[in-house]
Amino acid sequence: MKKALVLGAGGFIGSHMVTRLKSEGYWVRGVDLKKPEFSYSDADEFVIGDLRNRSLVEDVFCLTKPEQRFDEVYQYAADMGGAGFVFTGEHDADIMHNSASINLNILDVMREKISTSSETKVFYSSSACMYPEHNQLDPDNPNCEESSAYPANPDSEYGWEKLFSERLYLAYNRNYNIPIAIGRFHNIYGPNGTWDGGREKAPAAICRKIAKLKNSDQEIEVWGDGLQTRSFLYVADCIEATRRLMKSNFMEPINIGSEEMVTINELIDIVAEIASKPVKKKHKLDAPTGVRGRNSDNRLIRSVLHWDFEISLRDGLKDTYHWINNQISKFDS
Repeated sequence: MKKALVLGAGGFIGSHMVTRLKSEGYWVRGVDLKKPEFSYSDADEFVIGDLRNRSLVEDVFCLTKPEQRFDEVYQYAADMGGAGFVFTGEHDADIMHNSASINLNILDVMREKISTSSETKVFYSSSACMYPEHNQLDPDNPNCEESSAYPANPDSEYGWEKLFSERLYLAYNRNYNIPIAIGRFHNIYGPNGTWDGGREKAPAAICRKIAKLKNSDQEIEVWGDGLQTRSFLYVADCIEATRRLMKSNFMEPINIGSEEMVTINELIDIVAEIASKPVKKKHKLDAPTGVRGRNSDNRLIRSVLHWDFEISLRDGLKDTYHWINNQISKFDS
C-alpha cells in the first residue's frame, strides 16, 4: 500500500487531496494546525501541529518502522488568504516568514533525515501570484505563460515568497536529488473552502454576499471597478491535474488553472443568476484588487500531461453557491 503525507491537510485543497488519495487506496497521514473546518478528514492519521517547528516536521515524516517511507508528500501548508489579507501590507512579514520556514523545514528534513529521500516525491503548491505584475496590466490580454516568470516582479510579498520557494524546491532537486513537482495554482474554488472571515477568495466572498441578500434593494460591495479579470479553477479539476503531475516525470513549474477568463462583474452576474436574485453592485474603488488581469495559460500542461479543465465556471459556481448558502442557513438557524 502506498503512503502519502499531506501537509496542510486541514485546509481547503489539502483536505480534498486526502479524500482523493484515500479513494485510490493510499494510507494517508494529514498534518495541519487544525482539522478541516467544514468536513470530516479521511486521513488515516491526523497530526495537529505547527510545521514551522522543525522537530514536528521530523516527527511527521517518521513511520512505525525505520525502513518505511512515504511515497509522496503534498505540501499545501502556507500563510495565505484573499486580497483583503494579502494586499493590505499588514501581514507581509508573517506571510513570508511562516511559509518560507515551513518549506525550509520540509526540504531540510527530507535531505538530512530520510535516507531514501530520492524515492519520496514532493509536490509544492505554488501560485499564479508569482507572475510579474507588468505582464498583467491589460485585463484583456494577461501573460501567464510559465516562461514569462522572469524578470521577476510579483505584485505582493505572497507572490515573492511563492517564487522563492519554487526556486528552493528546484535547488534541492538539483543538489540533493529530491524528486519534485510544482503546480502554479490559479484561483482554486469550490465547496468546503473558507467563505468568511477575511481570508476567503473572490468566488466564495461573492457567493456569501449574494446568499445574504434579503431583498432586491440591497447592494453588494465590489472591490475595484469590477473590470479586473481572472480565471477560476474548480477544486476537483485541480486535484486531478495534481495527481497527473505527480505520476509524471515533469519537474518544472507548471500552470494548473482554467482558461475561462471573466471580469469580476461577470462573475457576480453568474452567481446572481444561479441564486435567482437581482444584484446591485457598489464599487469600492480604493479597495485592494491585485493585478488588472490574470488567466491561466494551459498550453504546457495540455502538451505534457494531456490535461485540461473539465468543469465550467458556471457549474462549479453552482455547487459552491449552494454549499455556502447551506452554511449560512446553518448559522442563521
